[in-house]
Amino acid sequence: MLLRMSNSAENSRSTPLHSVSVAGVVVREDGRVLAIRRADNGTWEPPGGVLELDESVEDGVCREVYEETGIKVGVERLTGVYKNVSRGIVALVFRCRPENEAMRLSTESVEVAWLTPEEVSDRMAEVYAVRVLDGLRDDAAPSVRTHDGRHLL
Repeated sequence: MLLRMSNSAENSRSTPLHSVSVAGVVVREDGRVLAIRRADNGTWEPPGGVLELDESVEDGVCREVYEETGIKVGVERLTGVYKNVSRGIVALVFRCRPENEAMRLSTESVEVAWLTPEEVSDRMAEVYAVRVLDGLRDDAAPSVRTHDGRHLL
């Protein structure tokens, strides 16, 4: 007996796998934005990380922000979708409001700070700064952008 894989099974083997991450652009009333300096590489980024299989997107954002900063947040809206073509990561970024201000460090963050938009532009790499700046825009349409891990394409 000869067994043959169906076309859908063959296609699923050749389809590249992607990872989904979430991040929060947490904005205070004074316009400052929550940021972390990562423990593994020292870069400044909005708090976020990999979405777990068993959680909603909004719950993932809240969990990641809390784990990395100690700040509890309410999710307001999706502000952008970002594809890292070199690593196969799709990042969903949401504007959030802080529900407390008791910041703390974690194993993933060596510094947590409230930055001005100018400080975001100065401290963050282009692919992270654009996520935060997109999150600060007042229009309702989310941005969709592609990058190579360092620069927008």
